[in-house]
Amino acid sequence: MEIAIAILNFNGRNYLETFLPSVIAYSDNATIYVIDNCSQDDSVQFLEANYPQINLVLNDENGGFAKGYNQGLQHIVADYYILLNSDIEVTPNWITPCIDFLEKDQSIAALQPKILSHANKNLFEHAGAAGGFLDCNYFPFCRGRIFEILEKDDGQYNDSKEVFWATGACLFIRAELYHELGGLDEDFFAHMEEIDLCWRLKSQGYKIYYCPESVVYHVGGGTLNYKHPKKTYLNFRNSLYMIFKNHEGSIGTKILWRMFLDGTAAGMFLTKFQFKHFWAVLRAHLSMYRNLKSLRTKRHQINLLRSQSQLSGLYKKSITYKKFISGINHFSDLNPNDFT
Repeated sequence: MEIAIAILNFNGRNYLETFLPSVIAYSDNATIYVIDNCSQDDSVQFLEANYPQINLVLNDENGGFAKGYNQGLQHIVADYYILLNSDIEVTPNWITPCIDFLEKDQSIAALQPKILSHANKNLFEHAGAAGGFLDCNYFPFCRGRIFEILEKDDGQYNDSKEVFWATGACLFIRAELYHELGGLDEDFFAHMEEIDLCWRLKSQGYKIYYCPESVVYHVGGGTLNYKHPKKTYLNFRNSLYMIFKNHEGSIGTKILWRMFLDGTAAGMFLTKFQFKHFWAVLRAHLSMYRNLKSLRTKRHQINLLRSQSQLSGLYKKSITYKKFISGINHFSDLNPNDFT
């Protein structure tokens, strides 16, 4: 059994210097690769001088998170890939529980460990926490994180559980399925591409899981700050791309409703004089209209392979309503019967 840890790097020498030691110390049962996305700093020279045992894969451009991984993984042969952000500190025995999970159930395509904050190791981290879900409007949230609210880890999510999506910050995935589905959608560039991939896997009848026996600590926002307008643009645009591709049923009605919701969000940015964020939302919708032809093609391809089984892990209510109207800040306060 071959396990490959693939760390995508772009100008991240500081993160490599800080976090590679833990990966090397606790990953004896895996081969470590760094896929460099044409960094302009001295990342490659640093690795060659200090970590000659690390396998380097050099991309010839910075095509973003999605394309960077797709290009790099073409050169890595393994049974399992672990896509690992460079700003993650791993812990002892972080690999074995996850691989054991995948080995025991062939219907599980991918999973994630428990993701805690590196800055405050008692809190869940924004990108993944204890496994991801989508609500009825396809807004993502997690066990341990609803919008900006991060829960304290008191062991409340120490049960393994099927989820809707697993974070790309630390994603365990069967290599064969990764390539079979075409990998991450390169049109996303970065952000939400792992949710799209998990959705495609689930549409074909596979499961996505959360494994609490494995714990890692994530800095988060290292490449692009959570409050940056570009991140707003990518999140809104990629959410639209993802919905158009994967939603089963009338897409026109769903997009119209999403236009209303995104318009409300854009209006809120205006009231706060956040004009760059307002423009980011408008640009996101314009991008979808410009790319309707390719999105329709992808939607058709997904529908051809779609399983008849019900997608599990979808929240049938609005998480926006629950958070901002009902005042619910903790995943455990949501009614389990409201999930598929």
